[in-house]
Amino acid sequence: MSSILLNMTDTANVSAPLTSKDFQTDQEVRWCPGCGDYSILAQVQKIMPGLGIPRENIVIISGIGCSSRFPYYMNTYGMHSIHGRATAIATGLKASRPELSVWVVTGDGDGLSIGGNHTIHLLRRNLNINVMLFNNQIYGLTKGQYSPTSEEHKVTKSTPFGSIDHPFNPLALAMGADATFLARTMDRDPKHLQEMLLRSQTHKGTSFLEIYQNCNIFNDGAFEIFTEKSSKAEQTLFLEQGKPLVFGTNRDKGIKLDGFRPVVVNLTEGASTDDLWVHDDRDFYKAQILVRMFDDPRKDEHLPRPFGVFYQVDRPCYEDVMAEQIQQLIASKGNGNLDKLIRGNETWTIV
Repeated sequence: MSSILLNMTDTANVSAPLTSKDFQTDQEVRWCPGCGDYSILAQVQKIMPGLGIPRENIVIISGIGCSSRFPYYMNTYGMHSIHGRATAIATGLKASRPELSVWVVTGDGDGLSIGGNHTIHLLRRNLNINVMLFNNQIYGLTKGQYSPTSEEHKVTKSTPFGSIDHPFNPLALAMGADATFLARTMDRDPKHLQEMLLRSQTHKGTSFLEIYQNCNIFNDGAFEIFTEKSSKAEQTLFLEQGKPLVFGTNRDKGIKLDGFRPVVVNLTEGASTDDLWVHDDRDFYKAQILVRMFDDPRKDEHLPRPFGVFYQVDRPCYEDVMAEQIQQLIASKGNGNLDKLIRGNETWTIV
């Protein structure tokens, strides 16, 4: 059964400027010590005061999973809903209360397995909702089974001989569902995480933010190569609008396109930044290549993992179009008669 958080924690002075502490509740935060969820919660609480949105107009909706405890720890309105259905519930709320700032918290299991169908339809409808998908490549709450994003041959409690499933690429899936905003960040880079949260919130439409989140109990170190100081610079590619794709400890490597194929070049061996791919998050075709750098099948060349905003586009929001349609119908036909509609010609009698 779902739990609805009906009341926010009282504060001494509601008219004073909000701080991150105003978004903390009196509930004990109960995740495993060292879980990446702590960092994500802290960064969300830090950016909230700067949004200029009253807490009573913010709603956090989650499904089922470790990440889904989020509403209990956010001093806003919220709902801890049912498995995989956070996106469906958020759709209904936003459609009926479009003035609210709605945030969906989900995981790779909750949002891509039982809730996969709801996720793709939220993305294609493009309601003005922010989706935070915590990806730890494992089922944490139910104690370590493989998830839709677990790599092939993953040995878990439910796949003792290794998983034979091919994993989802969350951003490629979202791109295929015509999402209007796609981004990736990680729990262990607070500054970048805050930036991506803010970029997500300012987008008019459904924002889909994949967050790499470490599960230190059942899948510890899954993203270590991208988060550890010793390897991060060589393994990550941070996307910046209008700037060439450069990475490396000494910023001496770059990405250029050979036709449609991304290749790594060394800037100390004759390659120039003028030759490099310049990031444009409005370029639909290049975004298709970027999201697939996650799972490039080539074995002869290693490509860094991109982080940042991959793609964004402007498209009308579902709730706005729906409201406009209703107003047009009212203007042309009046308020309508529900009783007449129910008792119309489309009825039959069983004898």
